[in-house]
Amino acid sequence: MRRFLIVISIVIFVLGSCSGDKNKDMNKPIAKVYDKYLYVSDMEGIFPLKISKDDSITIARNFINNWIKKQLMVRKAEINLSDQSKDIQKEIDDYRSSLLIFRYKQELIRQKIDTVVTDTEIRNYYNEFSGNFILNQSILKATIIIVSKQAPDLPKLKQWFRSDDPDNILKVDEYCYQYASKYHSFNNEWIVFTDLQKDIPLKSDQEEQILKYQKFIETDDSLFNYFVKINQYALKSSVQPLDFAQFKIKSILLNKRKFTFLEEIENDIYNDALDRNEFVIY
Repeated sequence: MRRFLIVISIVIFVLGSCSGDKNKDMNKPIAKVYDKYLYVSDMEGIFPLKISKDDSITIARNFINNWIKKQLMVRKAEINLSDQSKDIQKEIDDYRSSLLIFRYKQELIRQKIDTVVTDTEIRNYYNEFSGNFILNQSILKATIIIVSKQAPDLPKLKQWFRSDDPDNILKVDEYCYQYASKYHSFNNEWIVFTDLQKDIPLKSDQEEQILKYQKFIETDDSLFNYFVKINQYALKSSVQPLDFAQFKIKSILLNKRKFTFLEEIENDIYNDALDRNEFVIY
């Protein structure tokens, strides 16, 4: 065990060194399993910046032990598997080919694909396929206030909150910044009804009735008063509003664009090779 710690300490020292002999030290073996060696250079980059010596020792110990276990398992597999089971060259070749193609396609997409999806494109897709965008939960845009029952001027807050007058809206802001336990304005963001229930004590079986018939909700418990102003809503099983569905639509349109682009690239490569007699079909 002491020797193991000495080896690890040497590794940490070499990797943190800036001396001229570092390159020579990097090629020193630190572990061996049969005819396989682990070198100091194999451990370069495994230590995060600003890490304690104890943590470095733990990381190095785990790395070395995992490497040893891996080599031992490979050795056992080599001994115990049949020649047919060990013949994995085709799988390696297939994997390499797939990985090269994938990386090439990703690079082509990065260089060539226009990632800008216009509002018109999104709206046209939505109008044509809106039936594919159905809500599985009710959603709403709302303003939410939670304030202690001990807070001052609660009647005035109620009055201001129900008003659309800009001056009264400003008064609500000023009041809530001073006294509210929670104050959220989701006027530009859809939230699901169940998220509202996490903050406001509402009966789940009255979801539709609340959304359809109550623009303002006022309720309380032993400690707090709760105020909700519902600005927009959409019920479960209805079509998603455009601004709720637009991010998914954008992703769909980009994926379609990528698929079309890659299909065209494959066909172009095929036809070009055909014209150049670069392949033969027997």
